[in-house]
Amino acid sequence: MRDGMSRFANRHILVTGAASGIGLATAQHLAAEGARRLVLIDRDAAALAAIDLPCTLDLLPGDVADEAFWDTSAPYLAGIDGAVVNAGVAGAGVIADLDFAEWRRILSVNLDGAFLTLRAALRAMADGGAIVATASAAGIKAEAGVAAYGASKAALIHLVKVAAKEAAARRIRVNAIAPAGVETPVWDAIPMFANRVAAIGRDAAFAEMAAMATPLGRYAKAEEIAAQIGFLLSDAAALVTGSCLLSDGGYTL
Repeated sequence: MRDGMSRFANRHILVTGAASGIGLATAQHLAAEGARRLVLIDRDAAALAAIDLPCTLDLLPGDVADEAFWDTSAPYLAGIDGAVVNAGVAGAGVIADLDFAEWRRILSVNLDGAFLTLRAALRAMADGGAIVATASAAGIKAEAGVAAYGASKAALIHLVKVAAKEAAARRIRVNAIAPAGVETPVWDAIPMFANRVAAIGRDAAFAEMAAMATPLGRYAKAEEIAAQIGFLLSDAAALVTGSCLLSDGGYTL
């Protein structure tokens, strides 16, 4: 058994947005390192049902921005000692042209959904434990065309800090991670990326964007971000709370 294989032994951990990308990679990482039970949430019921991991799984299809969903899911959260607030959507559009419905779509999942997830997790957790929220470098560095997404992630980073301060008396740590580009399906919602994929292929499109935007010259793999989330959830980060781990390859420099 390699070092760290059991660092989540007997842990019960909630992961939202668990059917693909960073969420799925995180669920796989936690299971591989000994998690006893994972509560996995995603609105893609079919993809969620296809997950097969070597631990107890509670698979809950639903919308994290729906308060009623959290009310009915509360019994499944009993006993959790960790949570990964990861569900999110992307979108693009300059402010002057952005439909309010699109603004609300993004904020509803990325911020309202994160708040409801945090609230449900904090209500369910006993003293001790850790929560990690997936923010974004877009919430730190301003770029044209990402007002809704960037605003949602900036607000999420501050929400994490408030949650960390409120939960500290219960010894619950709350942190965020802010990746820049990560090779996940969330990019498929961006028309510019879809156009480049059609023209040059998916791998080449990622490489092209990373070369332009990232000093280290590449985007992260979902598995790399999952390992960093695992660190923040683990006892190795026992005194880390209210922080935002910037994992951006130098994008924000």
